Amino acid sequence: MNKLVLPIALVAVCLATGSAPTLADSAQQEKMKSCNAEAKVKNLAGEERKKFMSECLSAKPGAKTETKAEEKKLTPQQEKMKSCNAQAAGKKLAGEERKKFMSSCLKG
Repeated sequence: MNKLVLPIALVAVCLATGSAPTLADSAQQEKMKSCNAEAKVKNLAGEERKKFMSECLSAKPGAKTETKAEEKKLTPQQEKMKSCNAQAAGKKLAGEERKKFMSSCLKG
């Protein structure tokens, strides 16, 4: 029984003082690791790195950390869809006409 009192007391003290790591702390640490790794891959330094780290660390979970200039490239299918959508919008197509146009545009 006495062997359990000391560990329980230590846990209680850690929780009371806030020195025990919380889930938020570990999530922030993981985010920091991820942002650091990404900055290293991009070979960022100085002010550029500082700006990137600030944006990366303040981003919401799951949000893109890429800058506008480095947006993901669209796949050929996505490019085709984008082009067909633009054409349909330019022709002001809607409903069944738009559906038929998009089908033929995407096929050929």
